[in-house]
Amino acid sequence: MQFLTIILLLFAVAAAAPVVVRFTRDWSGWLLALFPAGLFVWGITRLPDVAAAPLLERVAWIPSLGVSLSFRFDGLSALFFLLITGIGALVVIYAGGYLKGAPRLGRFHAFLFLFMAAMLGLVLSDNLIALFVFWELTSITSFLLIGYNHESVESRRSALQALLVTGAGGLALLAGLILIAAAAGGTFEFSELLQRAEQVHASPLYTPALFLVLLGAFTKSAQAPFHFWLPGAMAAPAPVSAYLHSATMVKAGVYLLARMTPLLGGSAEWHYLVTFAGAATMLVGALMAFAQTDLKRLLAYSTVSALGMLVLLIGIGTDLAAKAMLVFLVVHSLYKGALFMVAGSVDHEAGTRDVRRLGGLLRVLPFTGAAAILAALSMTGFPPLLGFIGKELMYEAKLQAPAAALLLLASGVLANAANIAVALIVGIRPFLAARERRPAGVHEGGIAFWIGPLLMGSMGLLFGLFPDVLGEVLIEPAAAAVRATQLDVDLALWHGVNLVFLLSVFTVVLGVLLFALRRLARRFAGRVRWPALLTPTGLYHGAVGSLPGAAAATTRLMQNGSLRSYLVTVIVAVLILLARALLSLPAFPVEWTLEGVALYEYGLVLLIIAATVLVLVARTRLVAVAGLGVIGFGVSLIFIFYSAPDLAITQILVETLTVIIFVLVVARLPQLRKRSSFFTRLRDGTIALASGAVVTALALLAAEVQFRPSISGFFAENSLAQGFGRNVVNVILVDFRALDTLGEITVIAVAAFGVYALLKLRRTEDEIPDDLSASDEGKEEST
Repeated sequence: MQFLTIILLLFAVAAAAPVVVRFTRDWSGWLLALFPAGLFVWGITRLPDVAAAPLLERVAWIPSLGVSLSFRFDGLSALFFLLITGIGALVVIYAGGYLKGAPRLGRFHAFLFLFMAAMLGLVLSDNLIALFVFWELTSITSFLLIGYNHESVESRRSALQALLVTGAGGLALLAGLILIAAAAGGTFEFSELLQRAEQVHASPLYTPALFLVLLGAFTKSAQAPFHFWLPGAMAAPAPVSAYLHSATMVKAGVYLLARMTPLLGGSAEWHYLVTFAGAATMLVGALMAFAQTDLKRLLAYSTVSALGMLVLLIGIGTDLAAKAMLVFLVVHSLYKGALFMVAGSVDHEAGTRDVRRLGGLLRVLPFTGAAAILAALSMTGFPPLLGFIGKELMYEAKLQAPAAALLLLASGVLANAANIAVALIVGIRPFLAARERRPAGVHEGGIAFWIGPLLMGSMGLLFGLFPDVLGEVLIEPAAAAVRATQLDVDLALWHGVNLVFLLSVFTVVLGVLLFALRRLARRFAGRVRWPALLTPTGLYHGAVGSLPGAAAATTRLMQNGSLRSYLVTVIVAVLILLARALLSLPAFPVEWTLEGVALYEYGLVLLIIAATVLVLVARTRLVAVAGLGVIGFGVSLIFIFYSAPDLAITQILVETLTVIIFVLVVARLPQLRKRSSFFTRLRDGTIALASGAVVTALALLAAEVQFRPSISGFFAENSLAQGFGRNVVNVILVDFRALDTLGEITVIAVAAFGVYALLKLRRTEDEIPDDLSASDEGKEEST
């Protein structure tokens, strides 16, 4: 139970975080970071085991539904595990410095560790239902983190937007996962599903399941047209953006697609849908970044573009594309997390994120500047950083794409060039531009501000210089998990002058040119105006804005105040469901005959039918009540004929009281002046006849069903011996089912108290003095 223990311990750390912050104050970030750092070290120690075979763990959760807390620690899980815990530890340290002195720092750390636990549960889950639970928990905790500054209207709006978009995608994902399990014969275990991939592909449920799963992944990973929530989430504090929006939450959809590749991948639908979505997102994010001047929004749109690149590589579906995707996954997590922290530090020290007002910061922020430059160079794909290897692998994978290789390559070059320009704007220009742009009073923050981004930038350099370590230890096992076969990963910094290298050089040149023309590009982007309803953001706001009106219309339709409408709706819905089940039977399994029915029994049935007709055609309430009484007493006679005198006595008492009460009430009601229309009575009659037929059929079926041996013999044998009574029914009521009878008596007693209270209330109103009543009436009239 080691994986379950890890997740539960993270929940415990989340609960303890406010206490830790209260007593350790400025050191809380460093102290809390020890736990994810320890998990990071533990994960590294388990890598040799993962290379041999996946580590599986299963804990029964809901056995009756076949749901288990199953965990799978393979190459893909290990890669995400290390990213979540390693970057998480650095973010916790950074948050301790960035939010130093904040009144809700303890709450922030609690939310952060809850999110970390949810992400680890997501990437470790081997059960689809458990995966969905952790998936939704990431949405909820991200809502809390994005809305941390809840006094801000923008923060609340952005948090709600992220929750609604990703939450809607989560519902689609749940439906898709259920369809996958149904197509595979009912199992929710991913380890078992891998062995039934052909069965899933052959099922008619494959296509709807694929669409639903992709919808869930696309909303989570901000794929177009669902990308708009990610830039809006930049209202969150910098530690949240550095963790959720670079390395973890937005990568959850990428993880899901990579995990589902052996199960759902390989089809034409998968290839075209995933590839097209990734390519569109890659271009949309890169081009929309040009109109931004805010550091975090520049990084947000470039993150959208990077997520599109990852999804595009998954859609290509080759071994080389899987390797390129995993390498770029590490590259992006390192440089984007570092740049988000840098943006937060610059904002914290300089008081602005507007790139037009920043420059010459390297002299006053040397460590932060060094981290920014390393991260930006990795983002541009400049050797010898790991970003250079990742970019060349992406170009090589696109050249070998099974379809539209040149189109994918051209779009990739354009997107990469735009992202290079963004890297220069975000990571180079604020630190190396003219010194007169530097705001006054800027100084390097504490070590908590720059240790994280500097370490991540340095890791990009070290992995670039020694790529074999990354390739053999992390990428190779992860690629084997994605492709469901063993792959050899040989990463190298230099492959000579070839087409891929020339494309890299051309991309850098184009990116520098775009950087030089950034002002022109901004002006052009600023002049482009799309109708609001044609943009994803406009559609979202339109949909959310229409919800109150839709809810009001639904309420008017479904809650119109008519009891008859409510009864008709409920009864018809139940009839449709039951009738469908009955009609699906190949043959009615109950045989029945009228042989042996006595003449007086026919007469009784005719009497009940005649009384029913009398109720339907009656023009006064008293006649209708009398007809109902005849029906009730007729049923009592049926009980007597079939040897149930106790039921008959109960029925007679109930019918007598009912008729008396009805008569007393009806006598005080006004005369009927208007009857229902013929159509309404015809409708109600049809529904009543259908209800009777369905209930009769169900009663006949229920009489023939015997799941367990009858217990009537037990009661007959033990009523006198154990219950000390000869009346079996009475013994059952007061002995064998004593608690049930006590509950019924309690209900009657409570109803009696209610009736007494109503009668007493009426009596109190009658006792109000005339002068007081007149005074109240005067007040009402003056009002």
